[in-house]
Amino acid sequence: MAIKKSELYSLLWKSCDELRGGMDASQYKDYVLVILFIKYLSDKYAGKKDALIEVPEGASFDDLVKLKGKKEIGDQINKLIGKLAKPNGLTRIIDNANFNDSDKLGSGKAMVDRLSKLIAIFENPELDFSSNRATDDDILGDAYEYLMRHFATESGKSKGQFYTPGEVSSVLAKIIGINKAESKSQTLYDPTCGSGSLLLKAADEAPYGITIYGQEKDNATRALAVMNMWLHGTPSADIKQEDTISSPLFIDEKTEHLKTFGFVVANPPFSYKSWSSGIEPQNDLYERFTGYGIPPLKNGDYAFLLHILKSLKSKGKGACILPHGVLFRGNAEAEIRKNIICRGYIKGIIGLPPNLFYGTGIPACIIVLDKENADVRKGIFMIDASKGFIKDGNKNRLRERDIHKIVDVFNNQIELEKYSRMVPISEIADPKNDYNLNIPRYINNQEEEDLHDIDAHLRGDIPERDIDKLSECWNVYPSIRRALFDKGSREGYLKLKIEKDSIKSTIFSHPEFKAYGEELQKVFDLWEKNAAKYLKNLEKGAIPKQVIRQISEDMLKAYENRPLIDEYDMYQHLMDYWAETMQDDLYELTAYGWKAGNEVKRLLKNGKNGGKSVKKEVECIEGLEGRLIPPALLIGVYFSNEKAALEGFEAKKEAIGSKMEEMEEMEEMEEQQGGEDGILEAVKNDKGKVNKGNILERMLEIKNTIMNSPDYPTAQKEQVKAVKKTNFSNIEWMKGIKDDQKLFAELDVLYDYLLMIDETSEVSKQIKEAWRELEIKVIEKYPTLTIDEIKNVTVDRKWMTSIEKLLHTETDRISQRLAKRIKELAERYETTLPGLNDEVVELEKKVNAHLQEMGFTW
Repeated sequence: MAIKKSELYSLLWKSCDELRGGMDASQYKDYVLVILFIKYLSDKYAGKKDALIEVPEGASFDDLVKLKGKKEIGDQINKLIGKLAKPNGLTRIIDNANFNDSDKLGSGKAMVDRLSKLIAIFENPELDFSSNRATDDDILGDAYEYLMRHFATESGKSKGQFYTPGEVSSVLAKIIGINKAESKSQTLYDPTCGSGSLLLKAADEAPYGITIYGQEKDNATRALAVMNMWLHGTPSADIKQEDTISSPLFIDEKTEHLKTFGFVVANPPFSYKSWSSGIEPQNDLYERFTGYGIPPLKNGDYAFLLHILKSLKSKGKGACILPHGVLFRGNAEAEIRKNIICRGYIKGIIGLPPNLFYGTGIPACIIVLDKENADVRKGIFMIDASKGFIKDGNKNRLRERDIHKIVDVFNNQIELEKYSRMVPISEIADPKNDYNLNIPRYINNQEEEDLHDIDAHLRGDIPERDIDKLSECWNVYPSIRRALFDKGSREGYLKLKIEKDSIKSTIFSHPEFKAYGEELQKVFDLWEKNAAKYLKNLEKGAIPKQVIRQISEDMLKAYENRPLIDEYDMYQHLMDYWAETMQDDLYELTAYGWKAGNEVKRLLKNGKNGGKSVKKEVECIEGLEGRLIPPALLIGVYFSNEKAALEGFEAKKEAIGSKMEEMEEMEEMEEQQGGEDGILEAVKNDKGKVNKGNILERMLEIKNTIMNSPDYPTAQKEQVKAVKKTNFSNIEWMKGIKDDQKLFAELDVLYDYLLMIDETSEVSKQIKEAWRELEIKVIEKYPTLTIDEIKNVTVDRKWMTSIEKLLHTETDRISQRLAKRIKELAERYETTLPGLNDEVVELEKKVNAHLQEMGFTW
């Protein structure tokens, strides 16, 4: 059974990371990604006639595999790569990394082992790229992106700039209008393309394809970009290497001016200090600064922005990531900013959260440029998206909901309080703003301060204005407000009608609350009905990215404009489930069809034998994994009686365990009170656990003491012999023995505990046997499932049930938030200041009375 896509990527990274050793990730990536690329070229083109790439004899991935363990492996890999690069124009693309560098890879056996292991990583049979697993959904291209993101994360601030986070790239790609491109002949350009990820995200939005151009200063990074283009199915992309500002390489042959493009995206290096090296800005050959002004010589942010403007066609559109400083810095930059604004080229500005990028932690913004209708543009659309993110390790990351909200709001020019606004140029040009574009000047995203009411603290009751602020809830629950509050003792204040501890139950039991829950359930049920029908009609070859796009957009529409609910919150729950579970399922479905639901395999676990790693089967049903249907779900649907029986055994075992814990706890309490070690304490092992062997040994000692004593009649000794079958607590003749009664009591406790140990062991055997029998039934059930059964279990019982549970957490959160706020206000003003004073007086009287009793006077 095929490994899941997400597991495959994690395995790749884990394996690569383990091999890196002391080498910096920014260097190690060059080795890993080249081997991955060779694997791709070999799988895709080796042995095929008229192929796009010629894979010469002795230069395939299979030939790399043959080099494993050989003494000259590093030198041989270099030669193999050179042989592959030369006839295909890949020189300085795949031959940059020296595989025979002992400083980076170790020498002698260390190098041999490291390179052999590196090659072995890509021998995984699941890494077969002879054809895509899903049309238009390249597993290798995604694997390359996955590895580059992790390498960027590990490379640190100074060396992670080659990669723009995919989430930010998605925003740029979706807001420049490339989805309206009408033919592949239209052009897309990135003047600082890095590893090409931003270009590819943008190109992916073009419905009919698009012609790609990119330039990158660093040759090793340019090599990453070229490989990235190949791996994503766009080998014709024109990626050049040179400094864009000093040596732009895309020139119009007729005019000798800069070549212009329909769309431009860019994430230039922030505040680049040496941007002007090699040129005289005031005499720029390409007139990029003419009419705008020359950027500061030690800050190149506007140099890149002006280059982009010059590179746009007359109706061209672009988006550029720059630090926030470009919005408000003065002097030369203020003049440039004013000139750009006055020409109407800035369509929008999007403020992003801090710490998103690998090269810096400072907050950045997206400047959206649009030359079409620039002469009549009357405003700039601004978005403050600085608060929409999630913490991810040592970086912040845009969530799916954040991306979608930014894109929806920008593309539809939706004005939302504290989030977005169309700002008139006249307001920006006003002397008080003086063309300053700092977003907080125009959008106040600060949360309103929760002010305390002095009068309420003095005289009690809850300020009505605080309750009014919950108007969104009262629009849905008008009667609940009346059920919770009465008029207070004075105008403008309300009194809680119920005990504060009853607030939640009053809200949750109210008919209006239940009616709203039912309304939301109907919304989900309708979405579920349509989504389930669509999903069940999918067949082998479906495109996972199209599937999630379809059902997620339907969910957004379903919850759009619903009171109290944020549709983007609901959308995020779906996208989280997609990332965690559903995406892998869709890749299985697209590769193998619904019959994937008939397959189950036993997982393996790593062990060690004589220092060598071995694989063993994981015992019991937890070691089983269904390709589409988890064994636990299959059990819940088809073997509920067996599951109930197992739960009964588990409950019995737990009850016995609780009794044993009680005995030990009681004994501990007696030890603390009496200071003597308890009966069970004496039979614990080195780890502090009661040990059966120790119990039996102590019981034998007691039996021998009794059996060897002349004070006991033969009949009584016979009873002692039967200790395993007799409970001594009911032996009448024990009552007449003085000193030895304690001995019999100890025997009785040990006997009871021993019985529970044996009973636990017996129940454990029953549980294990029941699991074995159930496992056989489960394994036999998988191949008998019909396609309709697989669809119903996977779609209805797995996907839809899980999604519904996630969405319910959002509706529960709304209710909890309302109850929490009301209780908070009630407690805030519950005790008035006069009441506190009275309480202080009473406490003072009590303290003084106690002091007098003790002989102290004041």
